[in-house]
Amino acid sequence: MPDFTTMALEELLRPEGFDCACGRHHRAGLRHASVGKGALEKLGEHLRALSITRPFVFCDENTHEAAGKRVSQALKATGMAHTLYILPSPHPEPDELACGGLLMAFDPRCDGIVAVGSGVITDCGKVLAHALRLPLVGVATAPSMDGYASDSSSMIRGGVKVSLYNACPQALIADTDILAAAPMRLLQAGLGDMLAKYCSVCEWRIAHLVIDEYYCEDIAALMRGALARVRAAAPLLLERDAQAVEEITQGLILAGIAMAFAGVSRPASGLEHYFSHIWEMMALERGRPAELHGIQVGIGTLLTLKIWEQLKQETPSRETALAFIRDFDEGQWEEMVRRIFGQASDTILKTARAQGRNDQAAHDKRLNISLEKWPQILQIVAEELPGYQELFELMRGLEMPLVPEDIRVSQADTVDALLGAREIRDKYLTSSLLWDLGILYTKAPGWILS
Repeated sequence: MPDFTTMALEELLRPEGFDCACGRHHRAGLRHASVGKGALEKLGEHLRALSITRPFVFCDENTHEAAGKRVSQALKATGMAHTLYILPSPHPEPDELACGGLLMAFDPRCDGIVAVGSGVITDCGKVLAHALRLPLVGVATAPSMDGYASDSSSMIRGGVKVSLYNACPQALIADTDILAAAPMRLLQAGLGDMLAKYCSVCEWRIAHLVIDEYYCEDIAALMRGALARVRAAAPLLLERDAQAVEEITQGLILAGIAMAFAGVSRPASGLEHYFSHIWEMMALERGRPAELHGIQVGIGTLLTLKIWEQLKQETPSRETALAFIRDFDEGQWEEMVRRIFGQASDTILKTARAQGRNDQAAHDKRLNISLEKWPQILQIVAEELPGYQELFELMRGLEMPLVPEDIRVSQADTVDALLGAREIRDKYLTSSLLWDLGILYTKAPGWILS
């Protein structure tokens, strides 16, 4: 069986994929990748490998300055015609407006897409490539997020943050000369997104134990190995050290490959991401700009670790959990959802009810397993999670935001993000476990505010 932790990036991308001990066949959607100094020089080579003769290149105002101009120059130097489109907003949202604008601007003479940017640009490129059935090439401008090598795009649809599974980039250019010049906040965001993998792998294992969700130890090991290398290189990030930037970039690419192998975002996303998703939805509802996703995720990681520092000291009580579900008030729950999510609440409530989110029989089944296997849950946590203070000190040394107040998120919005996390998608999270134990609404809010 394959050992993903020892494979070079090129080997992980082999088209035939891998048969795995988990019983599934793993295959990455990404086909070509160039990472390192001067990688942009490989753009023409990758386009030709994908039979792209006239690419549609798009970016926003910021990423045009960071790399879009160099992409156009590189294409002109090779004699390749292309169409360049610059999104009218310097800070576009990944929503219907941005994707609709791209479709309207698309040049039908083009036979491929080049997305020049990081999170929002890449996600919009995936949606566009899926809609047009054209190959997508990504040119990264910052090591700020883990979606470069996955088919998952984090989009806003109808005011709700959703994960869409559509087109994976077929090729990726990650030139460290470009990446190291990105604003420090973007470099910190990439590290924040990587540190989240402690929580995501931990929750994936717990979900496998409690609800028998699919889990692959080989994919989890790939994620742990990438995280270890990033963690070792992280102290040099403030110096824009080329090796540190490359390690974080490689880690983020491997996270995307892990998601592609698993077919879901589980290896790379847990409760810590849901803090970010809900804060982004709140900002959208209020017409305010949101902080960078990876910065929010880093804070969400610390909040999740803080929860587990307290939860490890608890002795779960069947009586408390049964009293909670017996007295559960559907009307009060709906009122809470409407207060937290505003205009998006109708969609969230409809989905939650269709999925039986509050079903008592399902609760009883999960509760019985959680209580029976509590020692195994604690063992998983001990194996996967670093201490809160340990990660806090690492992030503080790198001048990263550490608490919600650092990014102008109130205590009320922090608690609401925790309470609302289990509502927006049918995904078993730490907050789902807290709900099953009957302490999500009572003890947990105090833990994250302490």
